[in-house]
Amino acid sequence: MAAPLAPRRGAGAARRRWLVLLPPLLLALLLARPAGALVEGLYCGTRDCYEVLGVSRTASKAEIARAYRQLARRYHPDRYRPEPGDEGPGRTPQSAEEAFLLVATAYETLKDEETRKDYDYMLDHPEEYYSHYYHYYSRRLAPKVDVRVVILVSVCAISVFQFFSWWNSYDKAISYLATVPKYRIQAMEIAKQQGLLRKAKEKGRNKKSKEEIRDEEESIIKNIIKSKIDIKGGYQKPQIRDLLLFQILLAPFHLCSYIVWYCRWVYNFNIKGKEYGEEERLYIIRKSMKMSKSQFDSLEDHQKETFLKRELWIKENYEVYKQEQEEELKKKLANDPRWKRYRRWMKNEGPGRLTFVDD
Repeated sequence: MAAPLAPRRGAGAARRRWLVLLPPLLLALLLARPAGALVEGLYCGTRDCYEVLGVSRTASKAEIARAYRQLARRYHPDRYRPEPGDEGPGRTPQSAEEAFLLVATAYETLKDEETRKDYDYMLDHPEEYYSHYYHYYSRRLAPKVDVRVVILVSVCAISVFQFFSWWNSYDKAISYLATVPKYRIQAMEIAKQQGLLRKAKEKGRNKKSKEEIRDEEESIIKNIIKSKIDIKGGYQKPQIRDLLLFQILLAPFHLCSYIVWYCRWVYNFNIKGKEYGEEERLYIIRKSMKMSKSQFDSLEDHQKETFLKRELWIKENYEVYKQEQEEELKKKLANDPRWKRYRRWMKNEGPGRLTFVDD
């Protein structure tokens, strides 16, 4: 009686194994996608783009373009006229418009080599369902213009704006200096010595009106001020090398120069113990004052000489100088009538004080 029970016991074990494997199989069936390559929502939908244009998969670009032009002229909504016995997809204006859009979609898909390559891959590999969606929408949503071109155009536009802005500031500074008596008188003396003002007042055939003479003299004075005065800081003459475009192009050179300069600094002053030169001393002073190079260069020469005489590159001397400047500033503020009025207002009516007015 034991022999007949063995097959039943084996059948029960097999049934239990199928019950264990059933849920994963059902889940796989639910998640499975149709193996057909033509899917609604991708490219030409359930229609083959090659069949829509009436060309083969080996057709060239010229053949695809020729087929598109013929079909576009035929199904264009503004030009479509149904012919007797026409069994094409566009037998009514509405269906002609749909056919025209389908033809345009097929042409857009096949005219580009990369898009056509993705479409052919989808036809040959219908099982890779999700990858087809990824390639399709990644190309459709990708920016049409190269990001590098956008960055280059933006940098060039900013550089042009910088140049004209700096040049405008420089012209304003020259125009202001031309109104200062000190500089104007000196410029007129130089113009007289060089005979430039006499040329502006020539008579005879080249006689000019008073306004023209005045404008020419003003231009001569400004040109002399430009050539004789070195304006520093934010109103200095704009230089091409200071623009953003050239700063980016020269960034590797500046980086290498800084590395070489830093290595020399460490070798000469930290390792060999050499004494600082005037340029190095001014550099240390500028760093201690936390000033940019343009701000420090805009200082008067006598101020820099004062810094060197007081040996402000030494940390202790700079701390003493800084404390003196703070004390001097406090004294100036204490004697300033506007500062006194402000302190009086803060004390009597400033923030944090509540007042009541009795009517």
